[in-house]
Amino acid sequence: MYCIDDKKYPCSTSLTMKYIGGKWKAVILIHLIEKKRYSELRKECKLITERTLSLQLKELEEDGLIIRTVHTSKPPLKVDYELTEFGRTLIPVLKAVAQWGNDTAAANQRVKVLQE
Repeated sequence: MYCIDDKKYPCSTSLTMKYIGGKWKAVILIHLIEKKRYSELRKECKLITERTLSLQLKELEEDGLIIRTVHTSKPPLKVDYELTEFGRTLIPVLKAVAQWGNDTAAANQRVKVLQE
């Protein structure tokens, strides 16, 4: 069993999902394998609402997976996000999940690949 901030996790998988679980965290993290400006990330994650993206980024930052850097003090703010060293340890996991999705899409007739 594992515990973070008095919250218990029964196994290592549940601990991992604390960091990357949910609908969007893994998607955001894979886009941040390369450092991105907020606007670039927003364009790449079109289906995520702006509010959800902001909330998820804040959680990922609080969990130590990403770094938020503000480059100007007056509006419009220039902000980038990148993986921390801790966040980079997830790259093999994220790439494996993405590859599994590609393989599943290729093998499963129910999955349709749509053009954007």
